[in-house]
Amino acid sequence: MSDRIRAALHEARRVVVKVGSRSLASPGRFAALAGQLDRMRAAGRSVVLVSSGAIALGRERLGLDARPKDMPRLQAAAAAGQAALVRAWEEAFEPHGVPVAQVLLTHADLTDRDRYLNARHALDALLDLGAVPVINENDTVAVDEIRFGDNDQLAAMVATLTGADLLVLLTDVEGVLDDAGVRVPLVRDVAEVEPFLRAPTDDVGLGGMASKVEAARRATLRGVPVAIADARAAEGLTALLAGEDVGTLFLPQGAKLPSRKHWIAYTLRPRGDVLVDAGAARALARHASLLPAGIVGVRGDFQPGDAIRVVGPEGEMARGLARYGVLDVARLAGAKRHEIEARLGRAGSGVVVHRDDLVVVRRGEGGSEPVSG
Repeated sequence: MSDRIRAALHEARRVVVKVGSRSLASPGRFAALAGQLDRMRAAGRSVVLVSSGAIALGRERLGLDARPKDMPRLQAAAAAGQAALVRAWEEAFEPHGVPVAQVLLTHADLTDRDRYLNARHALDALLDLGAVPVINENDTVAVDEIRFGDNDQLAAMVATLTGADLLVLLTDVEGVLDDAGVRVPLVRDVAEVEPFLRAPTDDVGLGGMASKVEAARRATLRGVPVAIADARAAEGLTALLAGEDVGTLFLPQGAKLPSRKHWIAYTLRPRGDVLVDAGAARALARHASLLPAGIVGVRGDFQPGDAIRVVGPEGEMARGLARYGVLDVARLAGAKRHEIEARLGRAGSGVVVHRDDLVVVRRGEGGSEPVSG
């Protein structure tokens, strides 16, 4: 069974590969990875590269002993290192005659639906023209409110953005290791490996295995298989795509979450909470719209069109796009349909979040997990 699953990776036509700062720190790593990526292209695959490393390179150029803690110095390190990072990839791909194209993104670029689609079209055009997009977070202008968190999460979003058939997260271990240090070859449910996760032990990058597993969870819910593999292996990507038993492969989870609903659940950042009673929670679990009658309270500060969390008696149970701002939702809390106009002082819809803009979640040991509906 496992062999058949892995053999199917050979059919992947569009692959997103993410490599982190630690994995690029070894001499010759840029050239080695570029060679593997070029062979993937020669086999007829489109390759999108998500590359960390700008801040690490900027640290060296600016003579900083450690990763800066304050935002202005982080931004300065990113600015100094971004050019060096792209130049390193250009030099690595030059012997293969492959052009590279830098694409810098912030979280805000993907939360706006029009900009999200524009980014997708630009990446499609680059791939059609034979270039390898080198994507990184725009750390020079990013602040906490518009950050992805780390490039593992960015890579999961890029996999959805580009319609990838496979996401590969490269690291400096064989894959996810259990408590005995043995590689876990196949994961059907992320909860299986969460007990094995440990925090990163250095300050070179932001991620760690926990971040990669979270990125895998997000991408598999969009129907994209994810492999965590060893960047040190000379032909690790070649072996993975040939169906060999390397790395840790995460299988897609359940029904494929539609692109727009995945965008609502995993790209937008909720601006507030709408609290609902048990009856509303049951209705939402059946994929109904959120109506005022079941609302018991609000938190945060959101406007019409903002993403919100819907919180029931047992915790968060949905995310969606609000049709009203926080003050109007507070006025509507508990209202019956015939009371809406009087509460608002104007005519208004009886829907706070429409089912088409709602992603129902279920809570498990691994946290909230979106389900299609």
